[in-house]
Amino acid sequence: MTIHQDVRRRDAVEVVIEDLIARMTWEQKLGQLQIAFRPKLEDAKDLVRAGIGAVFWPRNAEATNELQRVAREETPHGIPLLVGLDVVHGHRTIFPTPLAQASSFDPEVAATDARVSAQEARSGGVNWTFSPMVDVSRDPRWGRVVEGFGEDTHVNSVFGAAKVRAYQGDSLADPGSILSCVKHFVAYSQPEGGRDYNTVDLSIQRLRNVYLEPFRAAVAAGAATVMASFNTVAGRPVHANSGLLTDLLKDEWGFAGAIVGDAEGVVNLIDHGVATDLEDALRQSVGAGLDVEMGGNMFDGSGAARLSPNDVDEARVEDAVRRVLRLKHALGLFDEPFVDPAREVTEPAAESRGLAREAAEKSLVLLKNDGTLPLGRKRQKVLLVGPYAESADHLGTWVQSFAAPSGSLADALRHECPDWDLTVLQGSHFYEPDEALLAEARAAAASHDVVIVAVGEPSGITGEASSRSDLRLPGWQETLIREVAGTGTPFTVVMFNGRPLVTAGWIDEAPSVLEAWHLGLEGPAAVARVLTGAVNPGGRLPMSFPRSSGQVPVHYDHENTGRPARRAARLGEGVQDIGLFGPGNTDDRYTSKYLDLELGPQFPFGHGLSYTSFAYGGLQLSTERLPLGALRDVATLGLTINVANVGDRDGDEVTFVFVRDRVASLAQPVRRLRAFTRTLLSSGEARELHFELGWEDLGFWDNAGEYVVEPGEFEIYAGGGLDSPLGAVFTVEG
Repeated sequence: MTIHQDVRRRDAVEVVIEDLIARMTWEQKLGQLQIAFRPKLEDAKDLVRAGIGAVFWPRNAEATNELQRVAREETPHGIPLLVGLDVVHGHRTIFPTPLAQASSFDPEVAATDARVSAQEARSGGVNWTFSPMVDVSRDPRWGRVVEGFGEDTHVNSVFGAAKVRAYQGDSLADPGSILSCVKHFVAYSQPEGGRDYNTVDLSIQRLRNVYLEPFRAAVAAGAATVMASFNTVAGRPVHANSGLLTDLLKDEWGFAGAIVGDAEGVVNLIDHGVATDLEDALRQSVGAGLDVEMGGNMFDGSGAARLSPNDVDEARVEDAVRRVLRLKHALGLFDEPFVDPAREVTEPAAESRGLAREAAEKSLVLLKNDGTLPLGRKRQKVLLVGPYAESADHLGTWVQSFAAPSGSLADALRHECPDWDLTVLQGSHFYEPDEALLAEARAAAASHDVVIVAVGEPSGITGEASSRSDLRLPGWQETLIREVAGTGTPFTVVMFNGRPLVTAGWIDEAPSVLEAWHLGLEGPAAVARVLTGAVNPGGRLPMSFPRSSGQVPVHYDHENTGRPARRAARLGEGVQDIGLFGPGNTDDRYTSKYLDLELGPQFPFGHGLSYTSFAYGGLQLSTERLPLGALRDVATLGLTINVANVGDRDGDEVTFVFVRDRVASLAQPVRRLRAFTRTLLSSGEARELHFELGWEDLGFWDNAGEYVVEPGEFEIYAGGGLDSPLGAVFTVEG
């Protein structure tokens, strides 16, 4: 299709939409602005006959077709339905959780998940997913960290945009495309105390520099819908925040899609104390810019509309209807709302399983290793012990009940290592103490060549409404690790979890630790292949692991403060170049630190080991200076660096590029990630990597809401993590 043909098509669609709106009654318009769920098909059909514009998926293609038939044939204007579902990290084929995907530092992992998910979901009639979540998450007490891409703004921006593009494909009308919904707008991930749904209060610069940027990237990538968050920002609930929903999202950013509320988020305005009743809550939210209410509250039990043209400007309502109808046209629903039930994907295909396994393999992070791993496939006596030894709880949170189940780690090891003499014991419950299980595990460990301790937190205590005040392994799992350590038998710990955990109580006793997250359908197989060495782990942490629950939030891109416990090294000034931090001054009482805790996290952002080794060298900048005006006019700073695999195994290396603004009008982070890439290198192979930094990489948003790049010196660091010793100084000239 040529550009002119596309313009003519869009103009024709607009004519159809305007004609339709002109013929709709007030009540019919309001009906298009809500989504609701009814578990019984007949009840859902009644909703459609009453004029609702969107429903939750009724769980199969035939039922969805019936609802679409009712919408087309039994309603005054025959408007088809948006059909929504939380397809967060898989539909039938479950991929690693989003936090685990971020560990890959390969956005193609997230894109592959989204493509497979969209194809499977659309085959059953789903045309709208409430994903991806791009809430920058710095507090692991908050259970929903598992649904996003970690603590870094840039990682969330890159992964979120990749997922948006993959869900929506080249055309929303394609049979493998669905609407994306980027959520939760905005700052939902920074509640006080890490407690879900709690108050959020942020400065303008923190809101824009950290939490808004991933949403801006998703909108730029073409996100069709955005979901408002439950929380307040500066005292105003987002569901009724016109400054965020209309002034910023729609007007400043030019967002042309639809804004949907979260479940009963409009109703929650009453408990927030900003609305007197449901009618008032609806009036405020629609007036503020919300386009679709989630819950089906636009009408009362008698079918009467709760809003009248006297409550909300009719032009605002028509704008919302227009946005919804455009999405339905883009999906091709007016032409073909039905799907072929015979083609519905009801179980994972072999190809999808293979893609899910590759994603899981890329998402594993080796936290610690004294040489215990890899174990190899040779004949040996291996004890697999722990509550995750035979558990099939690997899919993670936000998985529908119809998703294909995973097997257990025990099953995967039996398949992967037929020559092992494998013993499997429970060792501990997830929560309840059991002395007998511990005694059995201790005795067995002493008589084996090596022990694999499989521990973690069940997926049921991750995700929404799953905040935790204690980030240690639940139950007696830490005791199990220490009991095994006491036998002297070599062992490795494998952790399955949905958030960073506190490991201080046992980490020093563990020779080897593998972070396995909740890796989805093929997670156990991926873990087995990494344990044996068939796969070399290359993942990195997208969130810092704290030393204590009292240390959170802890994140790498903090400000230096006026009294830092460790002073940031400055390149080119005679200070020994040791990476992020210079010599500590922890003996100085009047510095920013805890008296009872070592400095820094247990494991920082970007940490991850390999079965091979990598070396860097030859960092070069394309220039040492650029005028501010040239930078504004899209001039860029080129950076090259050499990386080599100097070990005896093939492996993946993640390379990071960090920036530090030495002096600015607002205090800046000690480091800020601006680029990353994952590179597969054969043993002995070397490669030159190229990066470009520009206007958006060197500036920040100020408290007036303006983006500025200030003249001065910038430190550029590149390498395999925060402790990279390679850096250079670059100057922006005023």
